Amino acid sequence: MPFHPIISFLHIKLEGQKAKTSSPLGLKVMHEFMNKEHILMDNSVGHKSRLMVRDQDSREVVYSTCGPFNTQHNPLCHQDDSFALLHFTQSISIIKSVSISVDPSAYPKVASWNASSSDCCLWDGVTCDDNTCRVISLDLSSSFLSGFINTSNTLFRLVHLQTLNLAGNYFNKSQIPSAIGLLSRLTYLNLSNTEFTGQIPLEFSNLTKLNSLDLSRNYFLEILKPGLASLVQNLTDLKQLHLSQVNISSPVHVLANFSSLTSLLLENCQLQGEFSACIFKLPNLQFLSVQYNTNLSGYLPGFFRRSPLKELRLAGTNFSGEMPNSIRYLESLNHLDISYCNFSGSMLSSISNLSQLLHLELSGNNFSAGSISSWIGNLTQLERLYMRSTQLTGRILSWLMNLTQLTLLDLSENNFSARSSRLGLVILHILKDCA
Repeated sequence: MPFHPIISFLHIKLEGQKAKTSSPLGLKVMHEFMNKEHILMDNSVGHKSRLMVRDQDSREVVYSTCGPFNTQHNPLCHQDDSFALLHFTQSISIIKSVSISVDPSAYPKVASWNASSSDCCLWDGVTCDDNTCRVISLDLSSSFLSGFINTSNTLFRLVHLQTLNLAGNYFNKSQIPSAIGLLSRLTYLNLSNTEFTGQIPLEFSNLTKLNSLDLSRNYFLEILKPGLASLVQNLTDLKQLHLSQVNISSPVHVLANFSSLTSLLLENCQLQGEFSACIFKLPNLQFLSVQYNTNLSGYLPGFFRRSPLKELRLAGTNFSGEMPNSIRYLESLNHLDISYCNFSGSMLSSISNLSQLLHLELSGNNFSAGSISSWIGNLTQLERLYMRSTQLTGRILSWLMNLTQLTLLDLSENNFSARSSRLGLVILHILKDCA
């Protein structure tokens, strides 16, 4: 087997004793082991690559494929990054009792970090660039972290970071430091469910390479002064923008020009004014939710053919008007929730074309009274159907028998015949027992 060209660090473990070497002797031993062809690739830790070489006596060589081969001592992790990570751990604590993570797989990743090892590229949650050995990804989500992060925190010295995930930890209602703007190479940032509070700093506008930004479920976080337009105007490459439960308290017209968006979640953000109809027509948008913004008004526009929308959630808003016939073009839609809005007119049979629908909620609108149409029976993939208080009359059984995948059904507060109402209640209980 030829000598591997990208080895930069050698860790030899012989009979329980550890030694580090980049000496000619070490290289000779390594070469001999490799010629024995007892080689295993270990990719079990994220994107890291460790090569373990064993001889017939189970002796083991472990090295990482980071950086070019070099005969001088060349630790895998850049010392500046190692220093920054270790000092970051000194600013926070691991306290399981105060963690707000709901992730059942949560565990304290930094607990395994060891200052005696210079190879931070092999630390849990850390990923390094294969060529430069700089830390480019840090995933400490759901790690039971607790503490304050301020502008001087060494976390912001990791200027080569491309992805940062601190979701599901508890940062003691501290503010997001303005130093976040120093991480200008970030393409992915997730600070959701972290108990950050206060105004989001304007320095977010420096993160021009962001594809994904998630600040959701931080109930005391605000985007007020400056507003949303000032913060995101430079983030035109965004594909995912998740700000649910963040206080925005303004219109979001600026997002109508974000043609790369695939997911926009703005639930319970105290949005105001009229929602731009152009956002519905963004060419790549698959997931849109603005539900539970009671002061947000708007209407459903005419949709284009082959719209990519998969989920549309408008529940608990002030959207109004009639359902457009063009809703039939949302052929990829699997979740539609327009409950407790102010939609009116008749429920269109065009919805029957949405053959991928699994979840349909129409409850609490001002639809005109009428018998429930047979078109509901065409939605044979439905698993959940909520049509409470929708002025429905007539009989239930004829169309319900087609919905063999249903697990949840709510047709209460309608005007079905007495026999149909009793039958509906029996069916509802059966469905709940099967769920």
